[in-house]
Amino acid sequence: MTCTLNRRGFLTASAAMAAAFAIPRAGFAQPAALALQATTRTLDIDGRAATVFGLINGNGTPGLILDPGQRFLLDLTNDLTEPTIIHWHGQIPPNAQDGVPDMPMPLLKPGETRAYDFEAAAGTHWMHSHVPIQEMQLLAAPLIVRRPEDLRADRQEVTMFLHDFSFRSPEEVLDEIRSGKGHEEAAEAEMSQPADPHAGHDMGDGMAMNGMSEMGGMSMSGMAGMQMDLNDFDFDAYLANDRTLGDPEVVQVEKGGRILLRVINGAAATVFWIDSGEVPGRLVAVDGQPVQPLPGTRFGLAMGQRLDIELDLPAGGGAWPILALREGAHERTGLILATSGAKVPVMLGMADEAAPAFDIDLAQEAALRAVAPLTERVADASPMVMLGGQMQPYRWTINDRVFEDRIPVTAKTGQRVEIMFHNMSMMGHPMHLHGHHFQVVAINGRRFSGALRDTVYVPPMSMVTVALDVGEAAEWMLHCHHMPHLASGMMTTFAVSA
Repeated sequence: MTCTLNRRGFLTASAAMAAAFAIPRAGFAQPAALALQATTRTLDIDGRAATVFGLINGNGTPGLILDPGQRFLLDLTNDLTEPTIIHWHGQIPPNAQDGVPDMPMPLLKPGETRAYDFEAAAGTHWMHSHVPIQEMQLLAAPLIVRRPEDLRADRQEVTMFLHDFSFRSPEEVLDEIRSGKGHEEAAEAEMSQPADPHAGHDMGDGMAMNGMSEMGGMSMSGMAGMQMDLNDFDFDAYLANDRTLGDPEVVQVEKGGRILLRVINGAAATVFWIDSGEVPGRLVAVDGQPVQPLPGTRFGLAMGQRLDIELDLPAGGGAWPILALREGAHERTGLILATSGAKVPVMLGMADEAAPAFDIDLAQEAALRAVAPLTERVADASPMVMLGGQMQPYRWTINDRVFEDRIPVTAKTGQRVEIMFHNMSMMGHPMHLHGHHFQVVAINGRRFSGALRDTVYVPPMSMVTVALDVGEAAEWMLHCHHMPHLASGMMTTFAVSA
């Protein structure tokens, strides 16, 4: 999934531009609405055909890219045989266009077309069905809104869209997870995962990685005797741009070039580490929002989150795998950057060693600083959102309630609200708030000026506080982006009054 944006990129345009995930560039002039179809498609998963869903643009390829200042002007058509609705993750549309079933708009019927028109928020975002079993069938795609500096930068853009995939139906997957069988099998594989919570971090010299102690939180010893649950299902394949490492996308790049790697975790239930190996990198944005550059070669992201990583390629020719490692497990996926004529290495989908758990001590989150943080302001309200649940019975809650029995988190337009997510379960939860961007302002009670986001990962037995300025008076979704958790009740609403 590549898009070249400058003179160097245009000179190195290659077959990768014609790959299935080459996102078309929409022109600055936009006399008519863009077209997007929710439809079915067939993938080759290691030699086995798989019918999945997809979001296909007018050029017949997945996803969309908008230029700076371009409106989100779109006609969405449902070409599926079942109703659907699409959420524009990371965007802040009018509530009626947010894309949640019956909040307030109904699902699109088969054959129905719905128009969307709003100001697009810049950055690396994505779009997906807000019907959990459809997202698990890959009804999702990138949504990139470029900034003016993206046009000026002398760099090539590469997008890596991550998925987990099962040949079984989502209903069968959920049934197995809820029965506990899938969790038992995944837990056995996790027994070999590194105990060191810092084992996955490589963020350059001088970066403090003792995030929990620095941020005043409980140490890992405080979790002694408690078993973390990292993965509750082993999927059949892990995909980067619809492909496994058995047949990865090979992106042609220039010797000594600079890459902007846009990584989107569209997986249903998998946290990944992004490992650039020998290629030095800098994390420059999370969830589409710029952060002060953070050097390193390995960064993690939970479901729903995005990373923008600048990579500086070596001056000589070669091929460089960019890998996505499943946390707590051996499975991996990824793509390969290669100069013309370079020998492309054969990569196995299973690593020799298991990747560690992601950000148990919130060290990565604690290291991030927003380029344009919120203005200092005393909070008008500070609601506590308790995250709970367990594997057996498989029930996940917000404030000890499932969605059908929810008590909304309330606020008023214009207020500064600080939401404290307190996770008392033994699984991590990527918490996503619709209709707003927020800033991470505290970890385990210790204040700091962190990153702007729309999805924040809250590891087991931890507290993360986010601040936001309340927007449109409406009912907005607030939920865990782990799809089996969401489908089992872990969502509520952020009810805003005027």
